[in-house]
Parts: sequence; C-alpha cells; structure tokens
Amino acid sequence: MSRIARIPVLIPKGVTVTLANNQCEVKGPKGHLSLPVHDKVNLLIDAGQVSFASAGKSIAERVSLGTMRSHVNNMIIGVTTGFQRKLDLVGVGYRAKVAGSVLNLSVGYSHPVEYKLPEGVTAETPTQTEILLKSHDKQLLGQVSSEIRAFRPPEPYKGKGIKYSDEKVVRKEAKKK
Repeated sequence: MSRIARIPVLIPKGVTVTLANNQCEVKGPKGHLSLPVHDKVNLLIDAGQVSFASAGKSIAERVSLGTMRSHVNNMIIGVTTGFQRKLDLVGVGYRAKVAGSVLNLSVGYSHPVEYKLPEGVTAETPTQTEILLKSHDKQLLGQVSSEIRAFRPPEPYKGKGIKYSDEKVVRKEAKKK
C-alpha cells in the first residue's frame, strides 16, 4: 500500500460522502462532485473519515490507491473551500475582460479571442492583465486554465504571453551580431 493511501481522509462538518453503485459522491456548501471508484479499491466510510484498502495483494490491485485517495481528498477540499488559479498576461496591449460567462482576451491577434467558461468555473479580472479562475472541481479548473494559456503561451525571448502566476519563464539570450 502506498504511503499516501494509508492516511485516511477526514470529512469536515457540512460535507457528506456517500458510496453507491461504485460512485463516490461528495456534497458540501460549494457544490456536488462524483467520481467512479476503481473496482480494485475498497472505500470505507466511517466515523468522519474515508479510508482506502486494496481488494487484493497484487501490485495491479494496489497501484491506484494513492491516486484514488488524492482524488477524494481534492473533492472534499473543493466542496468546502474551493480552488483558484491565477493567470497573468504579459505583453504590450494584452488585456482580459469578463462579460458574464465569456472571457474576452486581447492577446496580440488581429481579432479578440472569446472563451466560453464551462459551468462550475467563474472568472474575475482584478486588473486588465490578471485573470482569477475559481471552481470547486480541481480537474476542471486545471483544464480551463490550460486552455486559456494555450491561446498565447509565454515565449522564451521576451516572456510575452499568458502564464500562470507562479510560473517561471526560462528566458533565452537573443541572437548576437
């Protein structure tokens, strides 16, 4: 058993975790999430915690315990506090604006880029060059931030583009004469 899977996940007050038809469902104040449970993993819900055990002793049956534990833990964190991801726009004239559930980006193309945010993800623009994405689903939030970053990934010479706020862009030296 992995070291991560040995640690049980504590269930905070206001959160319900149920297991039915091989689906783990987590409900909390920020929303509702569900996850199909791997058939080689046994979930045990009791006394305010979720523990994990493998169905057998082979490596193939134990391999997904840590991953399943991390997914359930992320679901519980998501429905209680939520997740957020910050993107920075670096470049002259690069701007972002949110109108309803549409993110309007001006990132150096001849046309503005409009990105429809999926249900469950909200966006804010504290300044014109910052995008703050919030969601209760960590996987969906990562996917959306990756798709937005893909419109103009940071380039290595000047660092222009859309980057994560904690991302370090490795800069290259310009060509010498």
